[in-house]
Amino acid sequence: MASSSLADIRKRIESLQREAEALKAREKSSVVERIKQAIALYAISAEELGFGRSLRGKPGPQARVGATAAPKKKAKGRRGFSDGAGNHWSGRGPRPGWFKAALAAGRSVDELRA
Repeated sequence: MASSSLADIRKRIESLQREAEALKAREKSSVVERIKQAIALYAISAEELGFGRSLRGKPGPQARVGATAAPKKKAKGRRGFSDGAGNHWSGRGPRPGWFKAALAAGRSVDELRA
């Protein structure tokens, strides 16, 4: 058995891939024609083929997992929470550490409201 170099093997792989693509292109038109004939013979609808309303695919979900929420509009007179030391929290999402620590130290939610 003759030994081949890596370069020789890669050239053969590329050649076989080109040959496979050419064969696929030649066969495709006859496959499409047979499919069209079967669709016409059996009166198959797009819905039965799973295409539904659109041939471009099915619509995506309304709410995507991991999507971020739109910023919360500030209500009149409500600006979130602040501890007076430069820490600020809008009130949306999990309570930050500084907020929890302030509550644990005896401050009230109303005191922290900015």
